[in-house]
Amino acid sequence: MERIEIIDAVGREYHTSNIENGEYSYPKAFKEKGLAFEQIQKKSGKGSWQFLDIRFELNGVSLLIETKNNLDKWPTVEEQIAAYVEYEKRLTSNKIIAMIANTDDDRITVWKSEIEDGRRLRNEEVIRTMPEYVEMFDAKHTNNKEEVMRNTYQLNELLHRHGIGEKLRSQFVGTCLLAIKNGLVYDRKMKTAQIIEGIRTILEDLLEGSLKKAEKLTLINKRVLDNQAVRDMDSENLCIILDFIKNRIYPFINDKSTAGQDLLNLFFITFNKYVGKSDKNQAFTPDHITDFMAKICSVNRNSVVLDMSCGSGSFLVRAMTQALADCRTKAEEDEVKKNHIYGVEYDELVYGLATTNMLIHGDGNSNIVQGSCFEKVPRFIADGVRFNVVLMNPPYNAMAKQVPKEYSKTWGKNKQDPSKGLYFVKFILDQMNRNGMQGRLAVLLPMACAIGNSSLISQMKVEILKNNTLDAVFSLPDDIFYPGASACACCMVFDVGTPHKTSNRETFFAYCKDDGFKKRKNLGRVEQQDENGHSLWTLIEKKWIDTYRNRDVILGFSVRHMVTGDDEWLCEAYMETDYSTLMENDFQQTVNDYLAYLVKTGAVYEN
Repeated sequence: MERIEIIDAVGREYHTSNIENGEYSYPKAFKEKGLAFEQIQKKSGKGSWQFLDIRFELNGVSLLIETKNNLDKWPTVEEQIAAYVEYEKRLTSNKIIAMIANTDDDRITVWKSEIEDGRRLRNEEVIRTMPEYVEMFDAKHTNNKEEVMRNTYQLNELLHRHGIGEKLRSQFVGTCLLAIKNGLVYDRKMKTAQIIEGIRTILEDLLEGSLKKAEKLTLINKRVLDNQAVRDMDSENLCIILDFIKNRIYPFINDKSTAGQDLLNLFFITFNKYVGKSDKNQAFTPDHITDFMAKICSVNRNSVVLDMSCGSGSFLVRAMTQALADCRTKAEEDEVKKNHIYGVEYDELVYGLATTNMLIHGDGNSNIVQGSCFEKVPRFIADGVRFNVVLMNPPYNAMAKQVPKEYSKTWGKNKQDPSKGLYFVKFILDQMNRNGMQGRLAVLLPMACAIGNSSLISQMKVEILKNNTLDAVFSLPDDIFYPGASACACCMVFDVGTPHKTSNRETFFAYCKDDGFKKRKNLGRVEQQDENGHSLWTLIEKKWIDTYRNRDVILGFSVRHMVTGDDEWLCEAYMETDYSTLMENDFQQTVNDYLAYLVKTGAVYEN
């Protein structure tokens, strides 16, 4: 990668050269600060290091890059970059990322803080943006999810005060956020109609060349920009809302990082708390669970990903950012966005949100369509799309109109899907099996599907295993969807195209009931931190993934077991309890819970 390409990739606005050739002179920088410059001599004794090739600075972080046309011919390059790190430490109090970049190819070597083996970031293979390097040290802006959630709740109250209805809020905020990200110009001297027209123009430019552009524009315009509550809003009030989004929400977007918060998914989860009971069964997947599921499916630049009930697009956002992080060229990134991300959403309102979400996170919305997944997915396949990763959280209580008639006719007196979403899984697996596709499928389903205590569910489980292997099942926290749906869920992982019987493999089961999140009043489930301010989820996720990949058996946490379609697919059925961890308080709490249950059910009453 050439020098100019490196500067563009990191961000030209953060480049801090102080001499004419674009390099950074440490003697000059020290002099300008009134400091004495003490040279670090080369170990060979001939001269000293003084001029760094490229330097960037942002929010108390310095990125130092030394370029070489052929690294193999520069044995002292680590000594050289180490000298620059030492100069930087003497000159500023900044945190430091140091890099050696080979201009003959794309090889880079990156260190955090010090030039020593233990500080080398071995997984860094591509040049990132400066905000991403800042994030390596300080996740306060992009990953402080408690602050994001607090701001989201405040935004909800602000929207309520200014007349934006509950079902409109997520799409309205997403549309405003997208416009702000792409340079919306507004002020209180402008009329509301002028601001709305500015947003409309930005949307048209962003959707240029998109599949079904007119349909998507019509939907967003009809739902948001042409909504009477929006059109009738006073310009001053609209600017107040835009200012809040710009200053309190927008800074948390990081569309270049897999660690960035999926804000629209958070909006939908948070705002969904306030909608009517008829919508309460919508179980929108929390951001950290989509991250976990994409990782266990090893999503990369070669993955062709499908979510056939994509909701606000949380799985697709996570899959796209993870795939883009694996790309090495812009051509690969464009290929991922154009041909590797596919989604279907039945609900028209939620579909508009998914489109907006993908645009906010760098496009990839081209192959997201609205309608029945039982019609759209076969069309994708007929057009030559071959999926190798499926990530999904299907509806657990689908209505007859959402599924094929030949299936709903078998429901009898049931008004909702008696398979609790398992039919959606069987459908896509059958489609992939029929067309010779192989890959991985990770799905969130209610515990009832794993237990299989109905003849329909048991039959589907048996049929699924004829051509696919149940690789793993993770029992997730009981309140995973709070504050939305109340369903207890598990994550099932299948190897597609390999019959379970012939794989002769034990299924891995894990009891993942603690994800490091706690319910907080008015904030939902909040990520907890240890005494040093480090995320508990980061450590917990690593344990889940490492234990799964190693297929370790840990007393009280994980187990391996041979199962069939007639068996229970839950860790609780096979795992041994680790009694060594039980305390007297645990016993007392269990007794209290049981007594409370007896009182509630009327089995115990006062005389």
